[in-house]
Amino acid sequence: MILVLDTSAAAEMVLNGKRASGIQGHFLDAEWVISPTLYISEISNVFWKYYQFKKMPLDACESGLDHALSLPDEFCRDHELCREAFALSCLTGKPVYDMFYLVAARRYNGSLLTLDSSLKRTAEKHAIRTL
Repeated sequence: MILVLDTSAAAEMVLNGKRASGIQGHFLDAEWVISPTLYISEISNVFWKYYQFKKMPLDACESGLDHALSLPDEFCRDHELCREAFALSCLTGKPVYDMFYLVAARRYNGSLLTLDSSLKRTAEKHAIRTL
């Protein structure tokens, strides 16, 4: 199975949240894990927020960021997905950055792993598998 990992699922797994074990199960079942390069900015911002607002120690944030960046086997280039993500965003009324994950899942015939219920519903409406 090809898995498209989004930031919400990755952060939950890395930060060992209450849904981490279920996410990890899907992650371990995957043959190949991909994310758009947007993931790098988004996951970096997650750990900045934990540092800035939750007062997580800097070294813990850096370690978490390194772990999260190691999860995808490959990154899809955003510039190759952007026109399709833009078109899907216009069609759905959802933010373009979310559509990068859906486009990657559709292009690679993968399953989207996300904790974002709105994104999951949008994916399912467009025949994109979710976990």
